[in-house]
Amino acid sequence: MAAVRPRHGPTKGRLASSLDVAAAPLNPLPAPPTAAAFFDLDKTIIAGSSALAFSRPFRRQGLITRRAVLRSGYAQLLLVLSGADADTMEHLRRRITALCTGWEVAQVRAIVTETLLEIVEPLVYAEATALIAEHRAAGEEVVVLSASGQEVVEPIAALVGADRCLATRMGVVDGRYTGEVEYYCYGAEKARAARDIAAARGYRLADCRAYSDSITDLPLLEAVGHPTAVNPDKALRREALARGWPILTFTAPVALGVRFRPPVPVVAALGGVGVLTLMGVGWLGMRRHRAR
Repeated sequence: MAAVRPRHGPTKGRLASSLDVAAAPLNPLPAPPTAAAFFDLDKTIIAGSSALAFSRPFRRQGLITRRAVLRSGYAQLLLVLSGADADTMEHLRRRITALCTGWEVAQVRAIVTETLLEIVEPLVYAEATALIAEHRAAGEEVVVLSASGQEVVEPIAALVGADRCLATRMGVVDGRYTGEVEYYCYGAEKARAARDIAAARGYRLADCRAYSDSITDLPLLEAVGHPTAVNPDKALRREALARGWPILTFTAPVALGVRFRPPVPVVAALGGVGVLTLMGVGWLGMRRHRAR
């Protein structure tokens, strides 16, 4: 995926240009697509969170420690699971991204690449892969939009058959993460991304579809002509019922086995918010389990 130009804040401004959106397809369709199907990743394509799944190898390699997790105030991250407003998310983003400042891009890239099959294989929903295949067979482009880091999102998106992805990116200087978020693919930004993609590719948003589990993706779901709630949280379920939107329940993670291909080259950008947020939640989950 092409890099996004630096900007002054994680959610300010639009995508750098339509070239950024249209670059580097993961799984090119044989014919020009007629519309797009936008998918959230966590709890929509995979069971649980993509970033949390990589917390164990990250800790094994010394990138995070228990002390660092505790100092960073990860107890606040439980708010993310129950729904947090924009101000809370911005506060959490600043604290979390500070933790990964200085990490080596090459090390993060290697960890994700080396553990991808082991980590991701048990998590993918069979229903999601079937739905992705249906959209592609119908000549529709499948685009994954995720707040998790691109180095995690891109290889997973390629493996499940998506055509493109857009995810959170952090700044890099001299091969290390700066702690600044160049692009935050969250909330209303997903809707802006969908509109930019549609404009760049010549799609009518009325013909496009979107799938998500979270109320934070309501702007994305509202932007397309065919929104669908997948494994929705309580707030999104209420909205979907009130608006008459379809609700899907995915329950069957499936091992992709031989369908897995070697991961695409991992880009040099860590989405600290998605990755570190869910690593923190995972750590808290272990603590709570031990306390029972």
